[in-house]
Amino acid sequence: MNPYQRKFLSLVIVAGLVLMPTSCSDTIDTNEDNALIDDTSEIINSTEIDELDSVLADLVIDTYETYETNDAGRISQPPSLPECVTVQLTTQQNYRELVIDFGNEGCLVRDHLLRGQIVVTYTRDPEAQELLINYVLINFFFNAKGIEANRTILRERSNENGNPMFTHNLDVTVTWPNGMQASRTGTKIREWIEGAGSGLFSDNVYEVTGNWTTTFVNGNTHTYEVIEPLRREVVCIYFVSGSFEVQRTNFGGVFDFGDGGCDNNATFTFNNGQEIPITLN
Repeated sequence: MNPYQRKFLSLVIVAGLVLMPTSCSDTIDTNEDNALIDDTSEIINSTEIDELDSVLADLVIDTYETYETNDAGRISQPPSLPECVTVQLTTQQNYRELVIDFGNEGCLVRDHLLRGQIVVTYTRDPEAQELLINYVLINFFFNAKGIEANRTILRERSNENGNPMFTHNLDVTVTWPNGMQASRTGTKIREWIEGAGSGLFSDNVYEVTGNWTTTFVNGNTHTYEVIEPLRREVVCIYFVSGSFEVQRTNFGGVFDFGDGGCDNNATFTFNNGQEIPITLN
C-alpha cells in the first residue's frame, strides 16, 4: 500500500468514528452501518484510481519526452521503463505512434503489475507552443484491475509563468476483480516549476492543480478540487504543501499537506470545522 492510500485509510478510521451512529441502545442501525462500510470501501477504491492516474501520466510523458529529445535513429529505452517493456515507434511524415507494450503476462513497473498496451499518438511539431498527445489503453490491466481509457494530454512548452505544463484529461473506467466499477472524469494540471531543462532529476519540482469526480455504479460520487496547489518535490515522497477539498457520500472537508516541510504530517478539517491530525506513514 502506497503512502497516498495509507493517508486516506487513516482518515477513514477517524471519519468512521465520527460518523458512527450513537444510541442508548446496544443495537446499531444496520442500514447506516452498511452505508459507512460501503463508503469506506469506495474511498480505498478511489485512492487506487489516483495512483493509476499518476502512473499512466508519468509513463506517457516520460516515453514521449524520451523519443522527442533523442535522435529517432539512436533511441534507447526510456529510463523509467524496465527491460520487460518494449516500445515500438511508427513514423509517417509528422505523425508519430508509440506502442508501449507490457506483454500478456505483465511487467512490474514502479511496484505495479501492468499488462496490455498503451498506444500514444501525436502530430510532431518541434516549434509548436502546444501539442496534443492522445493515448488509448488496449486490453490493459493495472494490478488485476481492468482499465478502459481514451485520454489526452495537452503539452504546453511554456505557460504564462514561463514553465512547461501538462493538462491531463482524466476520463477512465476501472473494473475491480470483484466486479466493482467506477468512472472518473475531470482535469489535472501539472506545472513544472523548478528544474526544467537542467538535466538533473533531483531538482525537479511540480505544482498540481485541478478537479475531478469519481462515480460508482451505485450512483455514489466523490468529488475533489485543489484549492491550494499541491507542491511535489521529487526528493520527498509526500506532497510538501497544498490542499484539496473532498466531498464524499457521507462527509466532506479539506485535506491539507502543511507549510512546505518534507514530513508525513497533514490535517483534515471536516465541513463542521472539526480538525484532526493525519499521519501519512
